[in-house]
Amino acid sequence: MATKSFRPVTPTSRYKTVCSFDAVTTDKPHKPLLAPKKKYSGRNNTGQIMVRHRGGGSRQYYRIIDFKRNKLDIAGTVETIEYDPNRTCFIALVKYHDGERRYILATANMKVGQRIIAGESVPLSEGNCMPLKNIPAGAMIHNIEMRVGKGGQMVRTAGAYAEVASKENNMVQVKLPSNEIRNFDERCVATIGQVSNPEHMNIVLGSAGRKRHMGRRPHVRGVVMNPVDHPMGGGEGKTAGGGHPVSPWGQSAKGLKTRKAKKLSNKYIIRRRKSK
Repeated sequence: MATKSFRPVTPTSRYKTVCSFDAVTTDKPHKPLLAPKKKYSGRNNTGQIMVRHRGGGSRQYYRIIDFKRNKLDIAGTVETIEYDPNRTCFIALVKYHDGERRYILATANMKVGQRIIAGESVPLSEGNCMPLKNIPAGAMIHNIEMRVGKGGQMVRTAGAYAEVASKENNMVQVKLPSNEIRNFDERCVATIGQVSNPEHMNIVLGSAGRKRHMGRRPHVRGVVMNPVDHPMGGGEGKTAGGGHPVSPWGQSAKGLKTRKAKKLSNKYIIRRRKSK
């Protein structure tokens, strides 16, 4: 997937790039698999802002994605590759032989007409889904379950993939995109291949308005605020305030480890992503 640039006739078009959408085959989603998506603008049920710099943006419908891939041993055919405004990768509409249609995450080389299947012992081809115990070491996978039957939760962003490292004691070691090595139950399922749209990381928005269309409002630095508004505010001239960088509520913003020391999933992490 390539990116497209523009002739620099304006300051914005000099730097702006967009996805070429060569792989996308239709601009009309499958209506039975759409769901309304309410905007909360970063607010909780009492109206307080919990996440700053959210609000506005274009209207979106949510596409119901089949992350569980629990339609076992029934082959399907890819009908369309579509753009999804809710995620960075593309999605594929699959029609199964019993007539049902479902959306799945599209892989990097997925084409219209491709046959896919999920099951215990299915061919090792891109787009197929199977338990980790049946996937050989070194294979590229995505959409990995963390708990058996819950559905894929990890490695779902554009261009991402993980690698099966080794297997022992009913557990499978997987090297994640962050270089973290983690244990998974061998019954957890994953999909073969790399997630589509790997060039997404090279897109340059180029304008503030394009960011507003995504529902992101302007971000104001703490050091330019007044002392009443931010711990790092105040000072004569352009200064950082003299203190350590912190959040608006005083929590250290650089280097503080926020992961719980006794988190239950710590026992599954073999090597952390930042370990030397």
